[in-house]
Amino acid sequence: MYNIAVVKIKDILKILFIIFFMILMIISFNFFSNKFKNSTKNVNSVVQKEIKMLTTQNLLGCMEKTLPVMQSINEKQIEEKTKETTNPIIETQLNIASILKKDEEEKKIETVSENIEIEKNTVEENKENQIKNENIEDKLPTQVITNNPIAESFNVQYGNVKIKNQTDYQLTDEMMNPDITIENKNIVLFHTHSCESYTSSELYQYMPTGNFRTTDLNFTVTRVGTELETYLKQFNYNVIHNTSYHDYPSYNGSYTNSLKTVEGILKENPSDIIIDLHRDAIGSRSDYAPIVKIGENDIAAQLMFVIGTNNGGLWHPNWNQNLKFAIKVQAKAEEMYPGLFKPMMLTTSRYNQHTGKFASIIEVGATGNTLEQCLTSMKYLAKVMDKVLNE
Repeated sequence: MYNIAVVKIKDILKILFIIFFMILMIISFNFFSNKFKNSTKNVNSVVQKEIKMLTTQNLLGCMEKTLPVMQSINEKQIEEKTKETTNPIIETQLNIASILKKDEEEKKIETVSENIEIEKNTVEENKENQIKNENIEDKLPTQVITNNPIAESFNVQYGNVKIKNQTDYQLTDEMMNPDITIENKNIVLFHTHSCESYTSSELYQYMPTGNFRTTDLNFTVTRVGTELETYLKQFNYNVIHNTSYHDYPSYNGSYTNSLKTVEGILKENPSDIIIDLHRDAIGSRSDYAPIVKIGENDIAAQLMFVIGTNNGGLWHPNWNQNLKFAIKVQAKAEEMYPGLFKPMMLTTSRYNQHTGKFASIIEVGATGNTLEQCLTSMKYLAKVMDKVLNE
């Protein structure tokens, strides 16, 4: 009985050991199986990332990521190529090419400018030749044809000359009698308001740089002065025409600027006849264009003398002489071309007219006039002045 019991216990232990071993094997198998699966997943993930890298980046980028040495090599190659492109010889050749191209462009611009200048000079020469050959009649029928005119205003009249006296002086016949002798016939022309312009026309179109103002003096009262200069020179007068800006870049101080100009001119060229050519500055009526028809075809802008005095308190001993000169010229104009002048203005301001015996402002047209109308006026003004200076 005892031996049988012992045998049975051994068998049971064997069975238990086998079971335990089997359980341990199962656990080990499961553990390694799970680890293998996880490792496979990691490998798949890495492979997918590398595939993605290959599809989104070029081969060179991949090699740089995988082989840092390659990136260094590529950077050196780029640096060497850069050095090649900045080679002094190549750079010099490029600079020379750039300079040649720039010179070529500048030559083209110079050629265009020269052509424009030649064309301009040709026009001026043709104009001068036309003036030389032009016979201006001494007397012609005239008619004032101003649209929407401003009513004439004057309170004094001497012969056929009308005067709007804005001063406190009572003008007598003696004060207005043009009993003057003009010895020095040099003529000074200048423009206190150099940039005053007119209404654009088909013949003279310009880009305004202000209210009826432009810095292009080919389209301003300065151009009108050039026309008067040309006509007067055809009558053999010595004319000094200053075309400096006096109202640009600043309008304030224009008269101070022009005074310096005139005083400078007179030091070198003594003259009694000093004309400051303006445009009538009636800003509220941009359509105001005082016009007179002269002869059969000429449409001219009307003119107006403005004579200053010492009534405002400034020293001006010449004002009465200035007035006599203006009356003499306007009286002759009324004989030759009635209506060329509007009534003159006698003012309390001085307007730099103390600089000469026969100094004056002449306003040529207004904002509504065209430049060609004002140029036409100069032909007849020159003819009138020639008659006056030869009496």
